[in-house]
Amino acid sequence: MKERFQRFMAGRYGADQLSNTTLVVLVVLMVINMFARTFIINILVLAGLVWIYFRMFSRNCQNRYQENEKFLGLKNKVVGFFKKEKNIASQRKDFRIYTCPKCKQKIRVPKGKGKICVTCPKCKTEFIKKS
Repeated sequence: MKERFQRFMAGRYGADQLSNTTLVVLVVLMVINMFARTFIINILVLAGLVWIYFRMFSRNCQNRYQENEKFLGLKNKVVGFFKKEKNIASQRKDFRIYTCPKCKQKIRVPKGKGKICVTCPKCKTEFIKKS
């Protein structure tokens, strides 16, 4: 039986990050639907499952790969944005973050030094700020 399934899946795309993420979203929708009981959520879950199976059994691997790459690019942008914001928030306790008025480069200076002359490492512009 296992060999027959492996032969059937040969040349097919299978599961990927986009399918896994869609499946997690569908499980969340099903949990919401346990309380909300709306027909629209049922239709969304069913359509999502059909789409996941279509992608898994598709023989057009190149298109499925491109779809997954677009999804991963978008996911990495969103995750990167939140990681950057988390990093900046954790540094706010010890540092002030200023933006260069000329080139918009972000510059980190330690807090509690009073009035200081900040020099941009990128364009060498000097400006005075209070830390």
